[in-house]
Amino acid sequence: MQIGKVIGTVVATRKDDSLVGSKLMITQPLNFKNEFDGKPLIAVDTVGAGIGELVIFTEGTAARNAAKKYDSSINAAIIGIVDNIDVWED
Repeated sequence: MQIGKVIGTVVATRKDDSLVGSKLMITQPLNFKNEFDGKPLIAVDTVGAGIGELVIFTEGTAARNAAKKYDSSINAAIIGIVDNIDVWED
């Protein structure tokens, strides 16, 4: 699992049948200092996240399981909306 920020949406009128009905969001991975870390990715939203929200996302088989689309081409899914992050630095 990783932390990210939803930075946009994707609308695709033509897509694989296994993605029909899925909300697609552009998610930018973040490090624990809340800085962009890596390339943005397109993730299936399973929790109703909105643009600008901090989210938890997962990739690979865990993403397909979260979306309950076991035979789909999903590689990333948003699985939680973050309320608060506390990081202890010594």
